[in-house]
Amino acid sequence: MPPRTTPTARQLRIGAELRRLREAAGVVSRDAAEFLGTSQAQISNIEAGKNGISEARLRRLTRIYACDDAQLVEALAEMTNTQGKGWWEEYRGILPPAALDLAELEHHASYVRTFQVVHIPGVLQTEEHVRAASMFVEPNLPEEDREARVTFRMRRQQVLASSAPYDVIIHEAALRMRVGGSKVTHAQLEHILQVAERGNVSVRVIPFTVDGFAGAGHAMQYVGGLVPQLDTVQLDSTHGAVFIDAPTQLHRYRARWERVDSAAAAQDASLDLIRRIAQEL
Repeated sequence: MPPRTTPTARQLRIGAELRRLREAAGVVSRDAAEFLGTSQAQISNIEAGKNGISEARLRRLTRIYACDDAQLVEALAEMTNTQGKGWWEEYRGILPPAALDLAELEHHASYVRTFQVVHIPGVLQTEEHVRAASMFVEPNLPEEDREARVTFRMRRQQVLASSAPYDVIIHEAALRMRVGGSKVTHAQLEHILQVAERGNVSVRVIPFTVDGFAGAGHAMQYVGGLVPQLDTVQLDSTHGAVFIDAPTQLHRYRARWERVDSAAAAQDASLDLIRRIAQEL
């Protein structure tokens, strides 16, 4: 099978983790290829996400690399077995690959923590909110493309139906943005209150009145992997989703989440604030 030209973020991550293990063990790719009975080019393609790897071969490589982290090995092995086509594949060639990668990342997450300052988190947005935002940002977008984006955003909300914890922290600024007008905004706030009733979902707010908060430019989504080494941070950019998984960066974003978490009000107080904002509309 020829190498992939556009590997997914999940395929890239498997390769990146195998490369990290190889380098940590001081094994060069040539020797890894000899141990595995393949070519050096094949090892390079696996590490670049261009070629897949079976569970058996992955386990053999981790033994070659003397990886004694059994939980990490099991998590990587599971990743090789859960690369089937998810619902997001229906949108390949229609939406940007990064959008599909985000849906796949959320689908396999052990937990999600999202912090937004001026936007309602994507999986909490109502259909009317998504459509209004799309019309404002890209008014000339063909209607077929717009509907694909709306339906895709709605289907991403399936993640809320899982048992995985979904923790949301929103700044009051995002709640007061009247995207689509007062009626749409009121419905959006009511929807957030409904979602917050789910047992696996927590919604907390950072009020304008909080002293010392200076994280306005640090919105992020922190997605838990099967083990902490496989966590991922997703950031929004003008060109789409950006994924970060370097160990040092993950450490920084974990610490950043803790600071944001300490600034947020308790859930009951947060929901009361959302209700008050909704009543003002």
